[in-house]
Amino acid sequence: MSSILLQFHSLSKGERELALRHTNRWKSRDLIIYDRGYPSYGFINEHIKRDVDCLIRVTTASFAIAKNFIAGGKKSLITEMKPNNRHSFKDKDYHKDSFLKVRLIRVDLPGGEVEVLITTLLDSQRYPAKMFRELYFLRWGVETFYNELKNKLKVEHFTGYSQVSIQQDFFCAIFISNLQSVIVNDLTDELVIQNQDKQYNYKVNTNLSYGFLKNRVLELLCEQAPLDKVFQELETLFLKHTIPIRNNRTVERQVGKYRARTRPKVTKNQRDAI
Repeated sequence: MSSILLQFHSLSKGERELALRHTNRWKSRDLIIYDRGYPSYGFINEHIKRDVDCLIRVTTASFAIAKNFIAGGKKSLITEMKPNNRHSFKDKDYHKDSFLKVRLIRVDLPGGEVEVLITTLLDSQRYPAKMFRELYFLRWGVETFYNELKNKLKVEHFTGYSQVSIQQDFFCAIFISNLQSVIVNDLTDELVIQNQDKQYNYKVNTNLSYGFLKNRVLELLCEQAPLDKVFQELETLFLKHTIPIRNNRTVERQVGKYRARTRPKVTKNQRDAI
C-alpha cells in the first residue's frame, strides 16, 4: 500500500456520492478507510476498478453478509458480494449477476462488542486479521477532529441565518483550527525535550490552546502587536498547558448518545465576536 487515506463518517447515499468526488485524489494501491454508511456494491466496485483498496466498518443489523459472517464465528472470511437487485442497473458497468470478492474481518472490542469490517485486502498472509483493529483505529484522529469542531470550536453555533454568515463562521472555525495545528506542529521538538524523564508523554491541551488563540487572533490579523511577540506568547502558553497521553484507555460506548441532541438555537440577537 502506497498510502492510507482516512474518510469521514457517513450515513447516507449522498455522502457516498460526495466521497467519490475525491477519486481524482486517489492513487493506485492507496488504502482508504471509511466509517459506517459507505459500503455498497457500486461504491466498493469504484475502488476495485481504480486499483484502490478500501476498509469500511459495516453494521450487522442491515448488512446481510455481515450478519451471516458473525453467526459463523470466524475471524476472517473471503466471500462474494452481489449488487442489490432492487436498484436500477442503467448506466452501470455491472449487472444483477455480477459479484465482487471481498473480505470480512471480525473485531472484538474490550467491552464485549463485536465490529465487522469489510475490505478489498484479500491476502490473509500479507494482511492478517489481527492487524485490522489497529489499522481501523487510525481513523480516530478524524473522530477527535469532529469533536474539536463541534464541541470546542462550536462550529454549529452560527451567528446569523444567511448563507454568507454561515460560510463565514465555518471558514473562521477552520482557520482557527489550522492556525492552532501550525503552532502545535512547530512545538514538536520542545515537547520532546519537555517530556524527558516523565512517566507519560504530554501534548498541548487542545481546548485551552483554542481559547488562547481566539483571544489573540485579532492582534494577529490586525497587526496590533508584533507578530513574533504574539506567536512567542502563544507558544509559551501552549507549552505551559499540556496534558498527559494515556495510551490504551477505553471508554464505554454509549449507543444512541447523540440521537436526542438538539441543534443549537440561533437567536437574532446572538452575535458572538468570533
